Amino acid sequence: MTKNTGIQNFRPLLLDVAVPLGSYYLFKDAFGMSTFASLAWSSVVPAVRTLWGLVRERKTNGLAGLILVVNVVSLLLSLVSGDPRLMLAKDSGVSSVIGLGILASVWLGKPMMTAGMKPFLVKGDPDREAAWQRLVSGASVRSAAFRSKEKAFSAVWGLVLLAECVARVVGAYTIPVDTMVWLGTVFLIGAMVIGFVVGGGLAVGPMEEMLAAEVADGEARQAAGQPVVAVAA
Repeated sequence: MTKNTGIQNFRPLLLDVAVPLGSYYLFKDAFGMSTFASLAWSSVVPAVRTLWGLVRERKTNGLAGLILVVNVVSLLLSLVSGDPRLMLAKDSGVSSVIGLGILASVWLGKPMMTAGMKPFLVKGDPDREAAWQRLVSGASVRSAAFRSKEKAFSAVWGLVLLAECVARVVGAYTIPVDTMVWLGTVFLIGAMVIGFVVGGGLAVGPMEEMLAAEVADGEARQAAGQPVVAVAA
């Protein structure tokens, strides 16, 4: 069995969040494209990911679909002219809508950031996949704690993105425009770093420990000739 690399583990999160957001600011700030053109080009990946999910997997890709909707709405809003500070403040709308969408998914019990976190924890291992399914289905004594941490991870990202949105709005109206043009990108990078560090310490680390313990329990039951509860994915 081929062992996943770190990049492969984080691929869903990179494709659904980092690439669209990063490409938008790259096109806009580094290449000097207009807001409209930057949004249009950064919508390519989420559009392809959303269509691929509908055609191939017969299900929607939550994060990719959300970012696509945000970009389409932003494309329409970008047609409205305004002063430079208003345009800078409007950039924060991407992070705010994504953040609210993630928090809503937590409230609905379907944390959106799980799609990016699960490959990192499961690592393509069938035993870890089976253990994951037992944990999220409620079949394990650790299920409640596991699900709580799963929601916490998405909650951290939702709150971090909302905080980044507030920082951008405040900065847009209090910091010189020329400074805010590049400082906005720093805010985004900082938010993503905080999301990984805080989310990792608060949720991913404990979840990895619970997943490993669940795998060990399953192996012990198999060695003792006891049935291991199988849960459909």
